[in-house]
Amino acid sequence: MESGGRPSLGQFILLGTSSVVTAFLYSVYRQKAQVAQELKGAKRIHLGEDLKSILSEAPGKCVPYAVIEGAVRSVKETLNSQFVENCKGVIQRLTLQEHKMVWNRTTHLWNDCSKIIHQRTNTVPFDLVPHEDGAGVAVRVLKPLDAVDLGLETVYERFHPSTPSFTDVVGHYLSGERPKGVQETEEMLKQYLRRRRERQRPEEEFRERACPEEDRPEEDREGPKGACVVCLSNFRSCVFLECGHVCACTECYRALPEPRRCPICRQEISRVVRLYNS
Repeated sequence: MESGGRPSLGQFILLGTSSVVTAFLYSVYRQKAQVAQELKGAKRIHLGEDLKSILSEAPGKCVPYAVIEGAVRSVKETLNSQFVENCKGVIQRLTLQEHKMVWNRTTHLWNDCSKIIHQRTNTVPFDLVPHEDGAGVAVRVLKPLDAVDLGLETVYERFHPSTPSFTDVVGHYLSGERPKGVQETEEMLKQYLRRRRERQRPEEEFRERACPEEDRPEEDREGPKGACVVCLSNFRSCVFLECGHVCACTECYRALPEPRRCPICRQEISRVVRLYNS
């Protein structure tokens, strides 16, 4: 401030810069708040005639924000799991994560530490389609990796422990870092497999009516060995507790009505333990 009590030129510049920055940040806040408000009011659209009618009535046949739920279906090729047989999807993420113990010089304790040393994500074009047949509507997903949460399912997980020598152990204590090992993980967004039930031959239909399912041989009741008893296509991937039955895949478990019950013994499911093929 000058001797006469008037603000100096530097103070005027500082005040003007502060005002410009404040106005810019406020405009960004208003834009983000408007987008958040529009997302909260986004319509939940059913894949079918509802989507067609809404798009035909919308200006420019475009809806800014909408909530669409559907099954995943690849456009052309699919991605195969590197570790699990007959596991296909449209998004695949491979991760190598290093785990180690680091010495804290302040607390004098060894603390767990982990970091991702390599990660690769593969994707192929896919659509969202209705769960039921005959709708004839599909929505193409153009940029799936821009999503905050991809909803990937862990299909393979293995920890490779490190085996240090005596010299390495001494060096780790001196450096303050003790490697524990590397964790290898594969996550996938599986595609939806729609099974069509073919018309049974007369003798098969007669045998099914005459012989209840529980009295039939096991090879007649199930599909491929280890297949889910509900869809007969995916592999069994979860254990139902407290009954302990291993009879269904994760997709069919999620589709069970509330309260969820075991398809074998009809006992209520209290919790689920995932299974991983290795």
